Amino acid sequence: MARSTVDLSGKQKAAILLITLGPEVSANVYKHLSEEEIEKLTLEISAVKKVETSYKESIIEQFYQLVMAQDFISQGGIGYAKTVLEKAIGKEEATRLITRLTSTLQVRPFDFARKAEPSQVLNFIQNEHPQTIALVLSYLDAEQSGQILSSLPHEMQADIAKRIALMESTSPEMINEVETILERKLSSTLTHDYTQTGGIEAVVDVLNGVDRSTEKTILEALEIQDPALAEEIKKRMFVFEDIVTLDSRAIQRIVREVDNDDLMLSLKVASEEVKDIVFSNMSRRMVETFKEEMDVSGPVRLRDVEEAQTRIVTIIRQLEDSGEIVIARGGGDDIIV
Repeated sequence: MARSTVDLSGKQKAAILLITLGPEVSANVYKHLSEEEIEKLTLEISAVKKVETSYKESIIEQFYQLVMAQDFISQGGIGYAKTVLEKAIGKEEATRLITRLTSTLQVRPFDFARKAEPSQVLNFIQNEHPQTIALVLSYLDAEQSGQILSSLPHEMQADIAKRIALMESTSPEMINEVETILERKLSSTLTHDYTQTGGIEAVVDVLNGVDRSTEKTILEALEIQDPALAEEIKKRMFVFEDIVTLDSRAIQRIVREVDNDDLMLSLKVASEEVKDIVFSNMSRRMVETFKEEMDVSGPVRLRDVEEAQTRIVTIIRQLEDSGEIVIARGGGDDIIV
């Protein structure tokens, strides 16, 4: 029978687990830890002289239960995990395990919604109060939130974007109340501490996920409602016209990467400043070809231009994420020297 490990600390249990798993597995675990965690764990391992077999069995069993509980949460939420665990290890132990997971892993609310299609979530929340919608969107993945925001009525979009930007912390009671609205059809999760939601970065992530037309509509409305907020958001975003802020090397990299038809379509209605800086980073022959094509192409639909600009901006953001180009944003911390 496995011996009780109730008197052991979390670090001692982790040290015994890694000793039991062996050096190869332990080395792979170390790759996911911070330097401070590695230092503390290594000191703990070095302090272990001998590990009794009963301790090993107990700690491995606890670790297995922890992993299974986390897997159950990811499959169907905390409610589902608790039900399964109660049947397997008893109500008291299941409650202890779930409490430990929700406090250490910080399971985020609305986990069920992140697994659903944006259109499904939209159906659940579109008739709710704008503050409720803003709360839900601030917890979803940016791409999901962007698609949902794009699908809401135009008159609501700027208001909800503003509410996300100005949102700070939300109490567990409020989160639980909003989750209850949705739990009739989907599983729900909850957290037991105050969680940071929304803010400028959240709304920037959401706007980066919407289509170009929605992005412009929301920013223009915010410029009227709250010019300071709109300016702060724009500082942290990258839109097509911001190409003029990039250095020559970045623009040349973008020109090589994007589709020529998209670039030509975007430049056809771009400002002279944008055209000048892009053309100055092309070969003379390429500039001549572009200008000739643009002259003979005739009128274009604004929607087609906006879609082309969206595709180009997406590529620019991908190049920034991969470190191939640098985008200087608002504030002195982003100055490149």
